[in-house]
Amino acid sequence: MSETIHILGLILAGGLARRFGGGEGQAVDKARLTLAGQPLLAHVRSRLAPQVAALALNANGDPARYHDQGLPILADDVPGHPGPLAGVLAGLDHASAQGGYTHVLSVPADCPFLPRDLAARLVAVAPPGGVAIAASAGQRHPVVALWPVALAAPLRRALVEEGLRKVGAFLARQPLAEVDFPALPVDPFFNVNTPDDLVTAEALSKGLSGVAPGAPGRGMP
Repeated sequence: MSETIHILGLILAGGLARRFGGGEGQAVDKARLTLAGQPLLAHVRSRLAPQVAALALNANGDPARYHDQGLPILADDVPGHPGPLAGVLAGLDHASAQGGYTHVLSVPADCPFLPRDLAARLVAVAPPGGVAIAASAGQRHPVVALWPVALAAPLRRALVEEGLRKVGAFLARQPLAEVDFPALPVDPFFNVNTPDDLVTAEALSKGLSGVAPGAPGRGMP
């Protein structure tokens, strides 16, 4: 990884998880759901942490529920639950305030099979001043992305002044590069959106040489 790139890893757990029954008065913390004996968040952390300088967690609601994680808890400061772009903005603002970071690498809290070379491969293609995103199996994953900290101001304008909500629409304005990751033996960006997905993830984890997705081992992507 380039010595000029200093990355804050941002785990996005700010959604309402409506497909798990969450809503305005009934939030469901998907990051706390158990997979292979560990919370989803633990799997994501174990894969992302070695690739970045530090981690932060984007989560809304009562931050006390995540105090046991020992991470900065960053809430959206754009009202109305505008989606993952607000979480990315929270990460960019935090990285800028802390100083020393050039980029933020965002990943969802419900992707337990993240590649262990995610940061290195995105850094290798990142365009100057632009964003590098991940793809697999013919599908882009726009919230699995390496964002320059300098995008904080234009992202805030897009969210607050324009009401922009779609990640793809904002990315279309930026220099953009894409890295395609192999989807075998398991798609590394498989995400747990529904109870059925959690059952599938459990089966996938058992099929990967008997090693839980949060732990290194033979046969793991």
